Amino acid sequence: MRFAKLMGLATAGAIGLLPLAVPAFAAPTDSQFAPTMLVLDASGSMLAADPGGGTKMDAAKTAVRSFVQSAPTAAKVGLSVYGTGTGSTDAEKLAGCRDVSVLQPAETIDKPALTTAVDNITPSGFTPIGTALRTAAAALPTEGPRSIVLVSDGLDTCAPPDPCEVARELSGQGAEIVVHAIGFGVDDASRAQLTCIAETTGGTYNDAADGKALEQVLPRVSTDALREYASAGTPVEGADGYQSAPLVVPGQYLDTIGHKKPRYYAVVVPEGATAYFSGTVSFPLGEDAERANNSLYLRVFGAEGKDCNVFEHESAVRSTDGVALTVSSTWTGATEAEDGTARTDKCKGGGRYYFTVEWAGVADSAPPTLPLELNVAVEPGVTDAGPVAEPEPVPFTAPSSPVEPVTGGGSFNVATALDGPGVYSDTLQRGEFVFYKVKIDWGQGLAYRVRFLESPGRGLDNVSPVTTTLYSPYRKEIDSEFSSYNGSPDTVPTNKEALAIPEVRYLNRESAEKEVSENALAGWYYIAVQAAPTVHDRGAVRPVPIELDLAVTGTPEPGPTYRAVSGSTASPAVPDTAQTADDNSTPLLGIGIAVIAFVVVCGGVIAFVLLRKRGRR
Repeated sequence: MRFAKLMGLATAGAIGLLPLAVPAFAAPTDSQFAPTMLVLDASGSMLAADPGGGTKMDAAKTAVRSFVQSAPTAAKVGLSVYGTGTGSTDAEKLAGCRDVSVLQPAETIDKPALTTAVDNITPSGFTPIGTALRTAAAALPTEGPRSIVLVSDGLDTCAPPDPCEVARELSGQGAEIVVHAIGFGVDDASRAQLTCIAETTGGTYNDAADGKALEQVLPRVSTDALREYASAGTPVEGADGYQSAPLVVPGQYLDTIGHKKPRYYAVVVPEGATAYFSGTVSFPLGEDAERANNSLYLRVFGAEGKDCNVFEHESAVRSTDGVALTVSSTWTGATEAEDGTARTDKCKGGGRYYFTVEWAGVADSAPPTLPLELNVAVEPGVTDAGPVAEPEPVPFTAPSSPVEPVTGGGSFNVATALDGPGVYSDTLQRGEFVFYKVKIDWGQGLAYRVRFLESPGRGLDNVSPVTTTLYSPYRKEIDSEFSSYNGSPDTVPTNKEALAIPEVRYLNRESAEKEVSENALAGWYYIAVQAAPTVHDRGAVRPVPIELDLAVTGTPEPGPTYRAVSGSTASPAVPDTAQTADDNSTPLLGIGIAVIAFVVVCGGVIAFVLLRKRGRR
């Protein structure tokens, strides 16, 4: 057997198969909001007249006040400014290029203090953007996802440091500091520089031609930054071919992926085990593009790079609406015995396998690279599979409990746990994609619906695609539904009572119906909800209140009995992105995940707002 040949290379300990405590994935953050620094241009050019009346500085202050007023009370928001301490003469340039002040630290938002600080800004000096970015980054926490929102009306006038080089410095910090840039009435050269800053860090660039536009763009971009998709994982660098593929043990990893270049990774899968691979890329919110589709491919290869004829793909149209796209595969080749057939034996039995993730379909406006989260999990074989499969989704019963306010997280890694059945409320901004998670034990199922409540505004100018997507514990998309929301109450799904799964049983995986077979693991199931930007005014700030009705049914029951691993008789620990060591509902040996950075998923225009194309070979 091929696995025997690898024993010297991969002992049980080396491939993470000992039943240890839950492995550490992305550490959960203390807040569902990424600490964010606003960096405001107060150079002398901000004294120029705004087409809408007053000065550019007046308009910027109004925009910041609007954001502060609507920001969540638990958000961590700071403020820094450049250009207030000197004039703009040549004699003052040396001092002016160091003129950056932190007016408020990135702590739990103090709305009165922030408003007062903004009101007291007087523009006068230079534009040291590079230094301002470094100062803002230093004012943020040293770990976890962090954001900077930069507003500037022109080019840096102080380089060095060059702002794009500073952005590369920040990008080198584990893709955890993202800069969003807003050009306030800028020329082409300034736009290019600000775009470079944003794209280098995985952020977005937005134009604001005048004060009225800035009042729309700044609150939206700042709010998006707070609930940023938080990519996380152990750094890894995939290879261009299987021969040099890095060997990864079960866990969560973070790589960078470019256009149409498959990334290879190696995993040792013991005989009789099932492996789970997934890759997630978060495509940023951006301007409309003629071709806005992005696609991810996943393939599996066996010994000597043999193609095992596994081809999974996921596609999303209108990725510029912001899409968190995941492709995944359940690999069962190691459960099949070799039979002496050279053509197929390289994809059977225990041994080293390879999987690739490729960004194959690329939108016109896509950045050159994005973060990629990888998830690798290995589940041992069983000696007792437990109760028979459950072929029908659980029924939905609308909960009658009081509404519980929650704040969804910006990614799988910080998904908000929903404490069983109930009604949960949240408020989304247009362009946000938020995550919740629900613990499902063996013998339990879930059903839910999302009600989009009434909000101000009506008609075509207020239309947004809205979606909800349900994922398995290893990020497999189970179901997705969408509708078109114009401010009037709406419910998703529209064509059935709820999104639902059957009671979770190990033997569900043997069903010919994918709606059953994909629900064969106990653990955290993820619910994502999105409100895309409005169709005709992508910068519009129009909050969307929602209520999520969740039903969890079934009585928890014993799950399967897993084979002992490396002499141990204990069951494998149950891993999850934000799980604690005593949380052992999912029988995976170190589930791992990696996802490209950025948030949101949905689609374009009214009738076909979101189209997900899924396939396998």
